[in-house]
This record gives sequence, C-alpha cells and structure tokens, in this order.
Amino acid sequence: MPDGPFMPKATAVWLVENTTLSFKQIANFCNLHELEIKGIADGDVAKGIKAYNPILAGQLTREEVDLCSKDHGRSLELNKKKEEVVVPKGRKKVRYTPISKRKDRPDSVLWLLKNFPQLSDGQIAKLVGSTKGTVSLIRNRTFWNFSSLTARDPVILGLCTQLNFEKAIGKANRKKEREKKLKEKEEKKEQEASQETSNENQ
Repeated sequence: MPDGPFMPKATAVWLVENTTLSFKQIANFCNLHELEIKGIADGDVAKGIKAYNPILAGQLTREEVDLCSKDHGRSLELNKKKEEVVVPKGRKKVRYTPISKRKDRPDSVLWLLKNFPQLSDGQIAKLVGSTKGTVSLIRNRTFWNFSSLTARDPVILGLCTQLNFEKAIGKANRKKEREKKLKEKEEKKEQEASQETSNENQ
C-alpha cells in the first residue's frame, strides 16, 4: 500500500468538505475505498471525526489541490513533509454536497461578509452550513482558496431559505441597535460626569 496521509479519514473529511476533488482522487490519496468517501460526504462514515487540514499539516500543497481539482484524472501526490497538529474531538454530521456545489459555501460566506458585516461568524456558518473557522478565515482573507472565491447569494444557491436569511439579518440588526444604544448611554454618562466635574471646578 502506498504511503498515505496522517489521519487518513480526518484528512478525507476535510477534502470532501473543502475541495472539488472527486471521491476517487480522495480515496486513492487517503488509501480508503471510494464508497467510504461517499459515506463521509453523506455523513454516514467518520462520525465524530474532526476534519484535518492536510495543507496546514504540510501533507499537501495548495498548488497540488488546485491542479487535481481541475483535472480529476490526476492523482494527488503526498508531500513528504508531515507535521502533527492537534485535532479536537467532535464533528457535526454534514449533508452530502455534490462536487459541483462544494465551492458554493465559501462563495456564499464571502457574499454575506461583504453585504451584511453585522452577521456574526456563527450566524453565517449556520446559514450556509459551514464552520465558524472557515468564516473567520474568509473574513480575514486567509482562506486557502480565497483568490478563487466569487461572492454569491446563498438563497439563490439554495444553501438557505429566504425566511431564515431574513431572520438572521433581523437578529443581527437588533443586536447592533442594542449595542449602539448602550454605547450612546455610556457616552452620555461620561459627558454628564465630565460636566459635573467641570462645574465643581468652577
């Protein structure tokens, strides 16, 4: 059996969720059966396993992932440099996302960040079925494939309903308004205290 990545199933989970690689490419790279990869995508296999990023771990390069994403006949080549990283326990069950749709989530995250910055990372992640970590990376422009993202409406892409979208925006706006009023109240108190001090000194 050829050399495989460290933590193959966790690596497969990450590749399924974050790339447009074919199941066969992921299976061959991770030394797993193609049906296991489909099971991971469906949420039936690797339950409780946290996705392990092979790029951050030095097992794959971004260039290699990009090349293989564009050519499904190409096999992923393991980068011999391996670095162990701590992988926290627990993983939410994810819905199967077709290869052609896997880029929709980060694209939608970018759209929401651009148009509704008042939304929290958690709200955005919940709306489009992503993770807070991914949203944070995109917000900070450090997402591994950021330059290839195209801002697109998650409602049009079918990642969330118009109703849930409007509820999230309403909740974010109410929170922003509360914070604004609280800030104004604090500033008013400071001004009153400053005025009292000024009067006492006169």
